[in-house]
Amino acid sequence: MKHTPLYDEHVALGGKMVSFAGWQMPVQYKGIIAEHSAVRERVGLFDVSHMGEIWVTGEEAERCLQYLTCNDVARLRDGMAQYSALLNDDGGVIDDLIVYRFASDRYLLCVNASNTDEVFEWIVRRNATDAVIKNVSDEFGQIAVQGPQALSLLKDMAPEAFVSGVKRFGFVEVILEGIPTIIARTGYTGEDGVEIFLPAKDTSVLWNRLLETGAVYGIEPCGLGARDSLRLEAAYPLHGHELSKDVSILESGLSWIVRISKGDFIGRSALCASRDEGMKNSLVGFFLDEPGIARQGDVVRSKGGEVVGVVTSGTKTPTIQRALGMARVSVEHAKAGTPLVFVVRNREIGGHVVSLPFYKGLFA
Repeated sequence: MKHTPLYDEHVALGGKMVSFAGWQMPVQYKGIIAEHSAVRERVGLFDVSHMGEIWVTGEEAERCLQYLTCNDVARLRDGMAQYSALLNDDGGVIDDLIVYRFASDRYLLCVNASNTDEVFEWIVRRNATDAVIKNVSDEFGQIAVQGPQALSLLKDMAPEAFVSGVKRFGFVEVILEGIPTIIARTGYTGEDGVEIFLPAKDTSVLWNRLLETGAVYGIEPCGLGARDSLRLEAAYPLHGHELSKDVSILESGLSWIVRISKGDFIGRSALCASRDEGMKNSLVGFFLDEPGIARQGDVVRSKGGEVVGVVTSGTKTPTIQRALGMARVSVEHAKAGTPLVFVVRNREIGGHVVSLPFYKGLFA
């Protein structure tokens, strides 16, 4: 098991540690409901140092990423970030990621912890340019500060350095508490907030300063449990659940980040063929109308008993306070209001399709 630079801090705070993607990570501290509510109502602090960081540099960096990713990197300007994905030749999702443009010849990729090595190897293997690819994940720590009070907290700590005018999916390089950082207005909760990249050796210092300064705002350290319930309410996809190498990105709820018109990229031909043939499945939200919780892998049937899909994520969330989730179902059963039957431990539970997201926060 790998440890993030904050492992000792988690243990000292009483975090319940679990194995996640090869890392020892806190699943909760005070409890998932308390931590979830802190992010929705005040501010929460997450250790996301397990995420991977990869530099793509050189004169052909943009051309490299235009071919490797499905979104249009050419739309970026310095100080802008973009949500995108790496696809295989069949249009399946190898990984979803964020691309940060520092300059025309300098980009940073933030990729999922479980896929970092695979993503790095894929990029190196499929790079058809002279761009330089470097995995620097061990050099970085990363802290997410999320919630309606997140920006107020950051301004208290660096009133001159932090640029409050940074828009959603923008970022700045600043010195915070004497530490060189990259502060990006991104996140995975549906709330306002930032993700802070910094040298691994300085991560614990900034973590503790954020907790100290954030006490006046009711800050809480948060674990993987709250991170998952928050992202599900906001209908953000999770690799290994909504996203898979075996499922087209067009059937994964992310067609909006696919830019067919930009020109050739890996997976484009397959996506064009799928689009022309017509999509067979769609990612939808659902509510259960009877007691129970449908979870990943549970079969979805029509009212007539036909198998029409599968649950990708499901739970009962603190803000919505009812059993909900996302499922991939046939397009004929994807319209909001369509009744469905969920097979949970050999028991059939009624539910229906709902529009996404479940929680319409500031950035959901």
